Amino acid sequence: MENYFLNNFEELEAESIYVIREVAAQFDRPALLFSGGKDSIVVTHLARKAFYPAKIPFPLVHIDTGHNFPETIEFRDRLMKEIGANLIVGSVQQSIDEGKVKEETGFYASRNALQTVTLLDTIEEHKFDACMGGARRDEEKARAKERFFSHRDDFGQWDPKNQRPELWNLFNGKKNMGEHFRVFPISNWTEMDIWQYIKAEKIEIPSIYFTHKRQVIERDGSLLADCEHLNLKPTEKPVEMQVRFRTIGDMTCTGAVLSNASTMDDIIDEVSAARETERGTRADDKRSETAMEDRKKQGYF
Repeated sequence: MENYFLNNFEELEAESIYVIREVAAQFDRPALLFSGGKDSIVVTHLARKAFYPAKIPFPLVHIDTGHNFPETIEFRDRLMKEIGANLIVGSVQQSIDEGKVKEETGFYASRNALQTVTLLDTIEEHKFDACMGGARRDEEKARAKERFFSHRDDFGQWDPKNQRPELWNLFNGKKNMGEHFRVFPISNWTEMDIWQYIKAEKIEIPSIYFTHKRQVIERDGSLLADCEHLNLKPTEKPVEMQVRFRTIGDMTCTGAVLSNASTMDDIIDEVSAARETERGTRADDKRSETAMEDRKKQGYF
């Protein structure tokens, strides 16, 4: 009798696929939240594996701030066409036009926080009862508190002190009318796991994850991409630098890092030597000590 042994990648992959299949089994109207970043791309890849040779049996949902990197939108549309996925787009601009949220003003204006209302409206409109995302516990201290199945009340709010136990990978998807769950299949993965898995599986990712020349401005220790959505201070002047992005979000709050990493091996070497977390360049996380947790309690991803 042969020994049955899974290496690290196989174990992580098997766990994530199990979670994704549990979502499909327990919920009536699940969805996969897709940002176009590496983590949501990996979750999409895992969902394809979970149901192969059939197509992914639930829609992918992108909350479009209108301030996304063009490379991300181009990649999103190309991937959706390639895999034949049903894509639902929630528009922050529409939420602004309808008066549901107010556009921020000033030098630090961003639409990142405005996504919450658009997301909750999209969940309500389509009656989703479970939304899978690509959050990982190693990213940020608020996300480290999450379970795989994260219960949200009928206002879409998260209570970190009232989460359900998950012993022996038993997941409780019971909910009342109007409530839903956020589910995080790759919770136990690290940033290094993600990059090594992308390399091993030959998964395509947006070009901005690799080194390229870009006009950036330096603000509060972050290198922000110069764009029409960024309100420059009088002292700020765009400078061309060789950069790449470790994480992808709204252009007004996602910082780049100086890098010459042009291949997956280069990125893996760079990440292994990094002393700052990937979200250390995210300006939206620096608004307060509890910025992420506050947004999550309000209904953020």
